[in-house]
Amino acid sequence: MKVLSMVDTIPASSANLRLSQRESLIKGQPAKIRCVEIDAQNYVLERGPVTVLSLEDEWYEDVRDPEFVLESLRSNRGFKPDIFSFWQRVPDTNKRYSYHTEWEDIAVLPIQSYEFWWNQQIKSRIRNLVRKTEKEGVVVKEAVYDDEFVRGMTDIFNEAPIRQGRQFWHYGKTSEEVKTQFSRYLHREQMIGAYHEGELIGFVMLGNAQRYGLTGQIISSLKHRDKAITNALVAKTVQVCERLKLPYLVYFFWTDDSLAEFKRRCGFEKMSIPRYFVPLTTKGRLALRLGLHRGWKAAIPPQLKNRLKEYRRSWNESKSVVEKEA
Repeated sequence: MKVLSMVDTIPASSANLRLSQRESLIKGQPAKIRCVEIDAQNYVLERGPVTVLSLEDEWYEDVRDPEFVLESLRSNRGFKPDIFSFWQRVPDTNKRYSYHTEWEDIAVLPIQSYEFWWNQQIKSRIRNLVRKTEKEGVVVKEAVYDDEFVRGMTDIFNEAPIRQGRQFWHYGKTSEEVKTQFSRYLHREQMIGAYHEGELIGFVMLGNAQRYGLTGQIISSLKHRDKAITNALVAKTVQVCERLKLPYLVYFFWTDDSLAEFKRRCGFEKMSIPRYFVPLTTKGRLALRLGLHRGWKAAIPPQLKNRLKEYRRSWNESKSVVEKEA
């Protein structure tokens, strides 16, 4: 990650802190984010009703010493976020700290072996869909992140501006943009591609987080949706995790939607892990009390949020139809 500029707002006495500005991706687009280095780990500042500091690569790293981080923040007078937040990664589910705790539901597939997954963890419907993909002539295999693979990624991204009822972040990008933006973490990712007659029609970017594999990106071609590609991609990903001796496969958060049903059918289970919130300012304590520490969206009642999501889906789909007809 390239450092774009250094912002020297921290007093010299705060040797434990180093503030910088870095380039990252936010909702699929390049953006500058404020970062803080503490104890040789990078933390990011998230803006909202309050400023929240959290570990930049929290899916891949653990906070080494939360007390040291808190002491560094409290003793500094030039920089202080409203809230410090961190969690325990899969499979560390037992609460270790006394800070304010909220539980995150993660989609986790325990992996013993591919054979065990195939015979014990999935239903016959998924097995039939994977077989269907093979009968359709689709080949799923480990791949290399080269120009050909990137062109295939770009073609899939540019099939439609709307996916799953929302604006698709990567629609409209060029091959060069895709190559640059998705190459930043190749040192910890394994490419898996699904091919039909030599054409890439789906892929997984499997992140290696040491104690588990992470589906950093999994997507398939809309033109070939009849071939059940995603099921076959998950099957191959389980094989790769077994080869890499990764005991779990994580498919990010467990959400109450159609994707949750897909995850369940593929053998994923809900695992709840603790996330901690430690207020550092009066504003942070007030936000925690009012439930605004996760931002405005998190404060919306679930029923209203579901209605808004459905409205967004209907609006985006109708807008997409109009654009196609124009």
